[in-house]
Amino acid sequence: MTRQGYNRIMPPIIEIQRLTKTYEVYQKKEGLLASVQGLFRRDYKTVEAVRGIDLTVDQGEFVAFLGPNGAGKTTTLKLLSGVINPTSGNATVMGYVPWKRENGYRRRFALVMGQKNQLWWDLPAQDSFRLHQKIYRVDANEFQRTQDELTDLLDVRRLLNQPVRNLSLGERMKMELIAALLHSPEVLFLDEPTIGLDVVAQHNIQKFLKHYQAERKITVLLTSHYMKDIAALCQRVVVIAGGEIIYDGSLSGIIDRFGGHKIVTLQFEQEAVPGDLSRFGDVIEIQHPRAKIRVDRNAVGRVLGSILDQYELADVSVEDPPLEEVIAEVFSLSKGQSPEPAAIH
Repeated sequence: MTRQGYNRIMPPIIEIQRLTKTYEVYQKKEGLLASVQGLFRRDYKTVEAVRGIDLTVDQGEFVAFLGPNGAGKTTTLKLLSGVINPTSGNATVMGYVPWKRENGYRRRFALVMGQKNQLWWDLPAQDSFRLHQKIYRVDANEFQRTQDELTDLLDVRRLLNQPVRNLSLGERMKMELIAALLHSPEVLFLDEPTIGLDVVAQHNIQKFLKHYQAERKITVLLTSHYMKDIAALCQRVVVIAGGEIIYDGSLSGIIDRFGGHKIVTLQFEQEAVPGDLSRFGDVIEIQHPRAKIRVDRNAVGRVLGSILDQYELADVSVEDPPLEEVIAEVFSLSKGQSPEPAAIH
């Protein structure tokens, strides 16, 4: 998918054309008889994880890849990193076809998965880093400079000789990032790097990634369910649902396109909030003498005019809905069901 009004000067560093990945999933039936029959004849269901997507990403972009669970985000990252082969379609990253797994490509990208460990559990991170140096054939002096820089930026130098199993979740993720960046990749794929981390650890990871990407100008493709990750790091957002791209543009553009309402906060002069506000919109919060109502975007002017004609207000504000709420609505519309805000953090 090409963004409208975007003039390309340099060739894209990532280019995807009609990329598709399907799986045959065994459908196991209940019961002993069905289990015996399954030994001789099995029923399979075809699952389309990725459905013919088109996407281009330019050098130095930090792109968010959003979607509900099962949307195809992680599958796409696995395809781009050469972990799995596509069913059909084409993709190139820095001119390489990922699933050919050429050594030249492997040395120029990195993949970090928040729910997968690449470090040896029982060994100090330092030992795993040395192993990475040998695998990627990094010059000893360059390796030491890079390791010193990364450990200082992430403030983990004192932890290098502790077994990975003794580190906190946030500390392990910092070590995972260091391991991924020791060979100075030009493209970085991040699959939920802050999953399970507390607020402080999330902030530290966000701060590091923002600094590192700005300094090195590397290209980053990030998947996350935490909207604070996206808001802090990415200017461009790609939304995928059901294996298809349904939005590609700015973060603010998502609210403009999918946010069909505004949040109106009313501060009344009298001590109590009037009891008939529901005729103006959905009442979402009342804390006397303040109330919040959800109003259709196109009706805000008319509604505010009616309220001001009937009540005395000390203050009024109009805001876009929270990003989490808009994204949850986008996901639910793609599934044809009511929103489930709890799925987004």
